[in-house]
Amino acid sequence: MTKDRHQHWEHVYETKTPEQVSWTQKVPRTSLDFINATQLPKNASIIDIGGGDSNLVDFLLEEGYTNITVLDISGKALERAKERLGEKAKIVQWIVSDITHFKPTMQYDIWHDRAVFHFLTKPEEIEAYVSLANNHVNSNMVIGTFSESGPLKCSGLEITQYSEASMSSRFQEKFDRIKCLEETHKTPFNTTQNFVFCSFKRK
Repeated sequence: MTKDRHQHWEHVYETKTPEQVSWTQKVPRTSLDFINATQLPKNASIIDIGGGDSNLVDFLLEEGYTNITVLDISGKALERAKERLGEKAKIVQWIVSDITHFKPTMQYDIWHDRAVFHFLTKPEEIEAYVSLANNHVNSNMVIGTFSESGPLKCSGLEITQYSEASMSSRFQEKFDRIKCLEETHKTPFNTTQNFVFCSFKRK
């Protein structure tokens, strides 16, 4: 399954532009607001799970954050981001990995994930993700997934929808929920997707 998932996402990023995929955001405002709300210093270690060629890293660098890691299953997606950033890409750590097989070598102060967690549909994958967060997040976590009003599939793949309650319950062993909100994302082709974002603080 991991190999199939890797091939799927490599194909997506090899064949589609940012304007041709539903998740593209010009300004990831909700993510930035949640990250800034942690009030952690600019040298806090941040990891963007499934960052792909998202613009989040650009804005974090612009705001002065200096310790950023971007992880994605697609090397092609990360190459796009590096090309876009140019010299600034050298400041960022780039990791190609399926999140369910990721073996971190450090702890993270801020764990950000917009639209990876909901692609995990098997109990063992979800448990592997939660275990990673439990063991490697020092302080704050921000997760955005499709809500119960959102799509049932994305990029042709099944997803798991979440509510504020169901997402919070997944992480309640080690994290307290700070805030959740629903957001309607407008895709580049003028359709809408409903997300739920939750921020958490280590207990």
